[in-house]
Amino acid sequence: MKAMVMTGIGKPLEVLEMPDPELTSDGVIIRVEANGICRSDWHAWMGDGQWYGMNIEFPHVLGHEFSGVIEEVGRDVKSFKKGDRVIVPFSQGDGTCEYCKSGHQNICENGVAPGFDYWGGFGRYVHVPNAEVNVVNLPEKVGYIDAAALGCRFMTSFHGIVDQVKVRPGEWVAVHGCGGIGLSAIHIATALGANVIAVDINNESLKLAKELGAVVTINGKEKDAVGEILELTQGGVHVAVDALGVPATCQNAINSLRKRGRHLQIGLTTQEEQGMISLPVDFIVQKELSIVGSLGMQAHRYPDMLQMVESGVLDPAKLVTRTVSIEDAGGILMSMGEYKTVGVTVVDKW
Repeated sequence: MKAMVMTGIGKPLEVLEMPDPELTSDGVIIRVEANGICRSDWHAWMGDGQWYGMNIEFPHVLGHEFSGVIEEVGRDVKSFKKGDRVIVPFSQGDGTCEYCKSGHQNICENGVAPGFDYWGGFGRYVHVPNAEVNVVNLPEKVGYIDAAALGCRFMTSFHGIVDQVKVRPGEWVAVHGCGGIGLSAIHIATALGANVIAVDINNESLKLAKELGAVVTINGKEKDAVGEILELTQGGVHVAVDALGVPATCQNAINSLRKRGRHLQIGLTTQEEQGMISLPVDFIVQKELSIVGSLGMQAHRYPDMLQMVESGVLDPAKLVTRTVSIEDAGGILMSMGEYKTVGVTVVDKW
């Protein structure tokens, strides 16, 4: 199969012919029709996961935001058949641990993720294990590119905004970092009736944030974002989102909260921070703030999100700024460290 291949940490990505995946009894093989290029791919390419034990063997195929068509079905799989249109959550469970049994497959004790733990969507074909709990049927009304845009960033934001901090109509929400996750959070929170403030250092990203529903945008290079937010909201936002994972966005998000506010941490750190960011502990105590993490989303939560997409309440296509061929994907992924990409880029040509 044709695939964009990672041959080492930080090495240029190459388009090569690679072996097709092999089918297992509990899995399915999917022909990828669209795959998003995500900053999490960039983190893996940079080796940022090594400090917590993510060791990728080379050669490796990244990609965890894909949709496509089932080509082969394992003998133990009953819910899917050849030809089904599907989307694949990136946070996958084995269906047997205590967290899976309680409905939290996204934090499975033995969880895996395509593109990280096994070859992913930058290959033309992907084998997905435990298909019964890790694959979701894609409605006919939702296109493959739209589905790829739902990938890691949108579904993670949906889980965080809807399930974890439970944003309510009329609340103030500040989103710090307007990459794919941040823009998704803005769009989803707006759809729920919240008043969203978008913060970033890229004016093009802020322009897109405005189009997705942000009522106010702030360039953090040009203004004191925290001060602006506290003044505008007369005391702080109800919910703050760190959608990037660097000290500035995390600390500014927490400092922009009002009393009893909820902080949603979605962004992951780099090799430089190795998961450690200083927080204003006394401030957290005195204001009774809540700090909430969010990882991916379980497959069984997808129908609610997809229903909102079908009805037009959510429109992930608005986040897609361009589609490219697999030959162009490497350069785009490698440039993500410069924070110059805007919106979501999807590979749809092989």
